[in-house]
Amino acid sequence: MRDGHLLCSLCNDVANQKLIASGVEPAGSPSDPPEAAAKGVKMSAVQKREIDAAIGELEFDPHALKQKYDQERDRRILAEGNGQYVSAIEGKFDDYAKDPWTAPITRAPLTDHTQVIVAGGGFGGLLVGARLREAGFTDVRIIDEAGDFGGTWYWNRYPGAMCDIEAHIYMPLLEELNHAPKHRYAYAPEMLEVSRKIGQRYGLYEKACFQTVITATRWLENEKKWHIETDRGDKMTATYFVLACGRQSLPKLPGIEGLGKFAGHAFHSSRWDYNYSGGAETGELTGLRDKRVAVIGTGATAVQIVPEVGKWAKQLYVFQRTPSAVSVRGQRETPPDYADLSKPGWQKERRENFQKIIAATRQDVDYVADGWTELTRRMKPILSTRKLAERLGREPTSEERELVAEISDYRVMNGIRARVEEVVQDPETADALKPYYRWMCKRPCFHDDYLAAFNRPNVKLVDTKGRGVEEFTKQGIVVDEVEYDVDCVIFATGFEAGISYVRLTGFDVVGREGKRLSEHWQSGVRTLHGMMTDGFPNLFLIGGNQHSVAAVNAVHLLDEQASHVAYIIQEVAKRRVDAVEPSRDAVDTYTEIIQDAPANKVLVNFYASCTPGYYNAEGKAKKGSDIFFGNRYGDGAMAFYQMLAAWRQEGRLQGMTVD
Repeated sequence: MRDGHLLCSLCNDVANQKLIASGVEPAGSPSDPPEAAAKGVKMSAVQKREIDAAIGELEFDPHALKQKYDQERDRRILAEGNGQYVSAIEGKFDDYAKDPWTAPITRAPLTDHTQVIVAGGGFGGLLVGARLREAGFTDVRIIDEAGDFGGTWYWNRYPGAMCDIEAHIYMPLLEELNHAPKHRYAYAPEMLEVSRKIGQRYGLYEKACFQTVITATRWLENEKKWHIETDRGDKMTATYFVLACGRQSLPKLPGIEGLGKFAGHAFHSSRWDYNYSGGAETGELTGLRDKRVAVIGTGATAVQIVPEVGKWAKQLYVFQRTPSAVSVRGQRETPPDYADLSKPGWQKERRENFQKIIAATRQDVDYVADGWTELTRRMKPILSTRKLAERLGREPTSEERELVAEISDYRVMNGIRARVEEVVQDPETADALKPYYRWMCKRPCFHDDYLAAFNRPNVKLVDTKGRGVEEFTKQGIVVDEVEYDVDCVIFATGFEAGISYVRLTGFDVVGREGKRLSEHWQSGVRTLHGMMTDGFPNLFLIGGNQHSVAAVNAVHLLDEQASHVAYIIQEVAKRRVDAVEPSRDAVDTYTEIIQDAPANKVLVNFYASCTPGYYNAEGKAKKGSDIFFGNRYGDGAMAFYQMLAAWRQEGRLQGMTVD
């Protein structure tokens, strides 16, 4: 692995941008030496004068802007860290997590055997099912707590919900389904529609178990199969077990004092209550016409919710801790000729083109040409290391290289802040909506109507100046000793992040000799390619864990993983063996590759200096495992996909043991 290869990007995956913005140029771009930066630019007065002269005249003072970023970050650090949130799936707030979309399903407990059982019915599980069916495996069962396929697009049906990656590269299996997305960024109903189409096209409804929660799993060594129990009394077995449980699926609430006191109506954005609001995902929220509504949160979900609620609510209060960086989305309907769907392999080509541009690899054409690719190009450092050395007359320090790399990031964020000023009419509101942090410190947002929503007379931003809501009362919310009376609270507070795999799945996995996965990973995740681990035969992991790769387009990653899993199962079937698992040596070697990746060290430094959020354990990150994108394959997404393809091409199941 060559130092300086990029860790890729973001998606809900970001790492590439960090490396670019920190002065490390990725593979495929001009080759300057890599630098681990982002601890904060600290230099002497002489250094500042020299570097300022080398850079030349700027339209802003980068030193002052850095100081502003640090100040904004520091006032948002809360002692509780991730402890400032509480679970919405258990305890006194578990009503917030109940399924509002499907009536209770009744069925008898199952005790049958299935060739492959997949935990999770989102895009990851659907892709595994589809790729297995294409490989000739028809006996596949998907188990999910939801009432249908769709995963996040089953749960998230709030008004205005849509993807923030172009639909033609985000939505799975478009070529196989011959489905042309209706909009440049697909809305939630179409996501659910495509999920159902996949289930129907590939026969995945036949054995699916919905509204079912896995409670226990263990490997039966003598029988060479997995035993799986559920909350419905099922005692199933499977030859292969695939965990495709997503990365963020457990809704969380802010642990605000008095939360249980509030006497009005309240719900989480992923469990939208249309019985209360009226309407549907398309709008028409007539039930809010006489309501005072509070939205808590201003992240990616709130950016989509606020414009829709603002159209209907009598009064909307938006409670903000940290503003999002909101760029233009350019949403529009897509005509039949938007992309050449007749060309075999068109979606793969388009996906790879997008990913390469995100990785700063030069491309002759930009098929997607959106905010992601445009802002990525703007992130290129204004001076190469060689050019900077020429101007300084000496080798630049790491701090000086970092400052040069940061300037492009500052310019991108200056443009985002300027857009706020252009759109939002009230100067005080506009000032509060300006984000002061590096572009990839929080999930970048793209929306055409969010900022303009604050020009409505019925929409008010309540800026908590980084501290968050103080408390709930019976009738409202208190910030800075001011009480805001509201009838309804909508929690746009996201999902639990940075949690253990056992917490994410809701059960532990017991492998050979009774060893639990939680015990096996006690000192850190250990895998081969992020998809299998030693001591757990016929077990596959899709998404959700570290050791894979960060990717702006998460569905591209899921498809690559699903194809890899289908290949391994197919090869094992050809060899007529019962079990497959990676050897301990292979897992150790791959784990060392992850741990030694320079990109991961850059990420820790970068995020440690970022404004608090789920990317950096609310500002408490100290090591790679604390970083949401930490401990990933360090050469970037395309290199990861190519590595998997080369491994398959060898055809030897290298690093695997079979019996």
